[in-house]
Amino acid sequence: MATSKSVFSLLLTLNAFSLLFVPHDCIDANSLKVCKFDGIYNLGDSFSDTGNFIIENPAVPSAHFPYGKTFKKATGRCSNGLLMIDYIDCVEKLKTGLFMVGEIGGNDYNYPLIQGKTFEEVRSLVPKVVKAIKDAVTRVIGYGAVRVVVPGNFPIGCLPIYLTILHTNNSAHYDEFHCLKGLNTLSTYHNDQLKQAIGDLIKENPNAVIVYGDYYNAFQSVYHNAAHLGFDAASVQKSCCGVGGAYDFTLENMCGGPDVPVCPNPDERISWDGIHMTQKAYQNMANWIINDILSKLNCKD
Repeated sequence: MATSKSVFSLLLTLNAFSLLFVPHDCIDANSLKVCKFDGIYNLGDSFSDTGNFIIENPAVPSAHFPYGKTFKKATGRCSNGLLMIDYIDCVEKLKTGLFMVGEIGGNDYNYPLIQGKTFEEVRSLVPKVVKAIKDAVTRVIGYGAVRVVVPGNFPIGCLPIYLTILHTNNSAHYDEFHCLKGLNTLSTYHNDQLKQAIGDLIKENPNAVIVYGDYYNAFQSVYHNAAHLGFDAASVQKSCCGVGGAYDFTLENMCGGPDVPVCPNPDERISWDGIHMTQKAYQNMANWIINDILSKLNCKD
């Protein structure tokens, strides 16, 4: 499959050691105060980049409107507004640091999938990807990190980009929520391998607290409860910024391109541009993640 240059620009975003302080309410992140973090550092891709990549390449779509629509200006975030990491890092300085090593791995699967590689070919990459993540966590702990969260991958079979490019009329390829089973199985396989690697890391680093960040189920919680959370149930699989097809997404004319429309209310959509999520989706996922990891971080008041 021919690869769209704009797809690579959207996916190839690296967020390395970013100290984040943003002016917003922390929502459920207030519960993290018990951990007394003085900063949160995130290593990851475009799902967590708060503006580093545009410093290197200001031509990428996320450097320009309509990205940042909620802010009324583009910030380099691949969304209409804030990301999950923005909600997990509160404004207040506390006393220690939390390291988020991920989400990592998505792009390693995105590129070959977009190029038309089979699920089996992409699945064979998982052990190498997981080893690279494990090595990254080991290095971060070696630098002195004490508490580390290692997020897994999202259920990519529910994303508009893949629902579009891998569309099939064979209903057996979809689950009851109309997500592609094969892709979600790939994500689950990655996450299972990652959890095993985290188990090894815990044994190898008894003085560090290492926690799995369950992005898969955080997304599914929002996805399956979309109507209750205020999303438009009829548009749960459609992009807010995009055009064409059943999912308001086409590779040839993506968000940020000429004449690509933006939905009137991004808060009614889960997907922002077919790949990344909206601010409201990230906010709800962040709340789920915070509630899930808090007790596992072993913080004491």
